[in-house]
Amino acid sequence: MSDFGMSGDDLEQMYQEVILEAARDPHGKESFAPDISSEHGAQAGNTTIRASHEYCTPGESHQFNPTCGDEATVHAEVSDAEPHRIERLVWDGHGCSISQASLSVMVDLCAGKTVDEAMELFRDFHELMESRGAGLNDDAKEEKLEDAVVFQGVSKYPMRIKCALLGWEGMRDSVAKALAAK
Repeated sequence: MSDFGMSGDDLEQMYQEVILEAARDPHGKESFAPDISSEHGAQAGNTTIRASHEYCTPGESHQFNPTCGDEATVHAEVSDAEPHRIERLVWDGHGCSISQASLSVMVDLCAGKTVDEAMELFRDFHELMESRGAGLNDDAKEEKLEDAVVFQGVSKYPMRIKCALLGWEGMRDSVAKALAAK
């Protein structure tokens, strides 16, 4: 892995910058979950999180990581025209800094892409998370992942991989649901 010219220290500093930026200004985060009873949802500050897939609309996916309590509902709208393009990609949720930063980076990378391009990014990010810290042996894939490449350090810790993948799994599922509703 070449990290397209980045040393381990550079990646660590970039990782910290991405996490801090996502904490200050998370991209794609919108409060859109309806106010539902505590029987069906959990309150997290001012944000209500859907607790069950039965409350998700077409194009939405609720994800929950029981290991650390991260939750996110991802909403995707895709174009009618082919190739289908992700016209809107937003999320609502709470969790650790890894899950929140990963969601933010995922929105930056996938919004506006065709569904095929977004699914390719999903597969590349998943591969990065399976690398156990080694990264990808493909400079072109790493360059396409842009800021998401900094999460390769997370892949060394199996318990944290679920945090980083939470939003990506939600994006894949919500896009599939949006397409199925067409």
